[in-house]
Amino acid sequence: MSTRHSPYAFGPLPPRGNEALRGRNPLIRTSDRVEFWMRRVLVIVLVVGLPLAGFVAGRAAYESSMRTVRAQSAERQQVGARVMSVSEDAGRTVKAQAQVRWTDSRGTVRTVTVLVKPDTSEGSTVRVWVDRGGTVVGPPLTGTRAVTDGWFVGGMAVISVATGAFMTRAGIRHVLDRRRFAQWDAEWDLVEPMWTGRFRR
Repeated sequence: MSTRHSPYAFGPLPPRGNEALRGRNPLIRTSDRVEFWMRRVLVIVLVVGLPLAGFVAGRAAYESSMRTVRAQSAERQQVGARVMSVSEDAGRTVKAQAQVRWTDSRGTVRTVTVLVKPDTSEGSTVRVWVDRGGTVVGPPLTGTRAVTDGWFVGGMAVISVATGAFMTRAGIRHVLDRRRFAQWDAEWDLVEPMWTGRFRR
């Protein structure tokens, strides 16, 4: 059989871009059209979804952190506590344990152990953060921390969307390629007897 009249004769390569969409070439496969639209959808996701996801996630994280900032600022306060004793710990170079005492707003004398600078002397006054119950706590979050949280979460959202888009593209491309290889194998099973039969004549 002449390859010129064979339905499996070689033709031009499947077109790309808008030619694939318009279907001008008879060699265009359904998988080519699927890949064409898949690429454009992912481009839209990247162009629109990246900034939108970053803004929404970052804004939500910032507002959540600001609520925590306001709550902690309302519940926590600094008090002046007198240092009663400082532990001699040669292993500590940044902070030392000290026993401090203060009187809260209700007139209750409280004594706790906190970390202070190594050069803090007995009888001096240090500032400690306490909650409404008089328990020593850490300092409240600040607005700067809320902004940092917003930028961090927003950046992670952008990275996640971009990673998801590229993984989706790779997954769809893998599925389409497997389908194409299967189709090529099936077509070659039909063409191979006619192709090799030419050399037996």
